[in-house]
Amino acid sequence: MSTRFYVATRKGLFTITKQPAGWRISDAAFLAQNVPMLLHDARDRALYAALHHGHFGSKLHKSTNGGKSWEEIGVPTYPEPPKDQEPDKCPFRGIPIPWRTELIWELEKGGRDEPGVLWCGTVPGGLFRSEDGGKSWDIIKSLWYNPRRKEWTGGGLDYAGIHTVCVDPRNSKHVAVGVSCGGVWVTKDGGETWACQAKGMRAAYMPPEQAYEENAQDPHRMVRCPAQPDVMWVQHHNGIFRSTDGSKTWQEIENVQPSVFGFACVVHPTNGDVAWFVPAVKDEERIPVNAKVVVTRTRDGGKTFEQLSKGLPQEHAYDLVFRHAMDIDETGRVLAFGSTTGSLWVSEDDGDSWQTVAEHLPPVYCVRFEKPS
Repeated sequence: MSTRFYVATRKGLFTITKQPAGWRISDAAFLAQNVPMLLHDARDRALYAALHHGHFGSKLHKSTNGGKSWEEIGVPTYPEPPKDQEPDKCPFRGIPIPWRTELIWELEKGGRDEPGVLWCGTVPGGLFRSEDGGKSWDIIKSLWYNPRRKEWTGGGLDYAGIHTVCVDPRNSKHVAVGVSCGGVWVTKDGGETWACQAKGMRAAYMPPEQAYEENAQDPHRMVRCPAQPDVMWVQHHNGIFRSTDGSKTWQEIENVQPSVFGFACVVHPTNGDVAWFVPAVKDEERIPVNAKVVVTRTRDGGKTFEQLSKGLPQEHAYDLVFRHAMDIDETGRVLAFGSTTGSLWVSEDDGDSWQTVAEHLPPVYCVRFEKPS
């Protein structure tokens, strides 16, 4: 069982460790700085933290000693746009799309056979790859220059963004990425070519005749079961979707109470039928249903769901859980999630009950367990 996890927040990065008295905050780094993304690389136990300095842009830092010290490393950088090209514009908002890193929204390690390989998803929709542990980065030109990329739109952000990278443990060249709003894109040759694979997803925010347009879907978060890689789950803007054929097709899971809207989802590491979500009221409200924080869990591939609330606030609770703010350890027994109001919870029994770790952290952006290789 993992005994340590990390919490990236609006005002710092916190280390949480299992102690005799329970889970406690044991360290803090980058205090007062915006840390939107974090990665623990089990292959060499390195930590990567993205910092967003607003007007001064994004930075990346790496630690090789468990967070005791950090060094600044390379930052994904966009190429200069062609001089004779008209500026890209968001199809919905009509505003120019910048060719620069607005936000580092995803960090993911490559396969076990790819030491040093990292993936980075950014806003406004660029995907980057490093082969030297983050010292340098290359934009995946085949995706950025794909004509259909210009159809992507911003959801909650002004521009589209890549927030999920799923590497197939059987084949490191098989990678799926989640785009808000641009569906699911898949490569089977390490990024040389790509195909949009969101068949079956439904976008209720689109005109009826375009609701099933694959390139217009808004997956909020996508996860792949490590032991059953063909099983994937997506928490979408207007529903929960599941694939059992490696994202070739998706099935909508309906009638989940109290809501099918949310951002975070995790899947059991060895059983693709088991997944957890944190529901909320969609669109303008984005608060828990009836001001009660609950986690929903399915054990049968989405046929039925349970509402888990033991230990979670059940009145006047307005916690929203962002897409990266929930994680599960390698055993599938321990889960942790944090909220926009700075609360942090841990469960050691599959989500049946929860214990409060903190109530006064800055808004939580990302939660990541330290897992063995």
